[in-house]
Amino acid sequence: MISSIIIEGLIYGIMVLGVFATFRVLNFCDMTVDGSFPLGACVLAACLSSGLPPSVSLFVAFVAGLFAGLVTTGIYTYLKIPDLLSGILTMTMLYSVNLRIMSNRANISLLRVPTFFSKIHTFMTVHFPAVDSEWGIAIFLVVFVFALKFLLDLFYHTDLGLTMGVLGSNPQLVISQGVNPSVVRGIGICFGNGLASLAGAFAAMYNGFADVGMGTGVVVSGLASLMLGEFIIRTNKISLQTLRVLVGSILYRSLMMVARSYGYKIYMTANDLKLMTGILIIICLIITRTNLLEKIESHRKKGNGAKGETDANS
Repeated sequence: MISSIIIEGLIYGIMVLGVFATFRVLNFCDMTVDGSFPLGACVLAACLSSGLPPSVSLFVAFVAGLFAGLVTTGIYTYLKIPDLLSGILTMTMLYSVNLRIMSNRANISLLRVPTFFSKIHTFMTVHFPAVDSEWGIAIFLVVFVFALKFLLDLFYHTDLGLTMGVLGSNPQLVISQGVNPSVVRGIGICFGNGLASLAGAFAAMYNGFADVGMGTGVVVSGLASLMLGEFIIRTNKISLQTLRVLVGSILYRSLMMVARSYGYKIYMTANDLKLMTGILIIICLIITRTNLLEKIESHRKKGNGAKGETDANS
């Protein structure tokens, strides 16, 4: 059970890193993730079924996610459609695209197709028969995801990464520096959807199938993971912000696993998981708003106290 939580948490953590790039860094409400996540799974399944090696298939899935983000960027930038609607339009169109990619089939099984995870399973069975093969997959994902996190941390310290952060908080400052905000925003959106597509490809390998409907509610779960991580680790340091994304993803998956395993004791079923996710996000928003109001009230009291002291001295 623990190994499954770690595996799912890290796989979906890649997707949450993409959500972090768009929702937090760029302050761009991108719903494309619900379409780019299954896009990666469908592209991976099509590539593996065609005989391509897993590494090439993962790269092609990542590139497909980049193009999905590019479509959203084009709709938002050139057609002047709001960010939320732009993502919804791309997500809707991707459903038909995903069906086309899989030759008009709703799902493709990968149980008999060699993948990274099947090779790890074979290796663990031969060399470490006493150890559950899922721990081998978990170790592989820990190495891969934290290497990806390290590269992201380096990127966010570059001029382009810093410009993305400024664009999300103060777009006018970016424009005053002679930088085209559309280009910077487009790079961030494309990269975020590329990560979501890569996560979908890993999810397809782990689940053993690719399905056009596997992206339903992914962006909501990503936001829930993001908020959980923000409650646990409060910091402005980018390396810790990317770390709390992964921590929040693992915590969210553990909560969902506990709900699936023991929810029957309070008459919960698997159909209630989406309801739980929505309630969890609402609770997070309420707590965030409460903390914000407390900070404002505290700042106001300090200001009134300082003003009273000034009046007394005068």
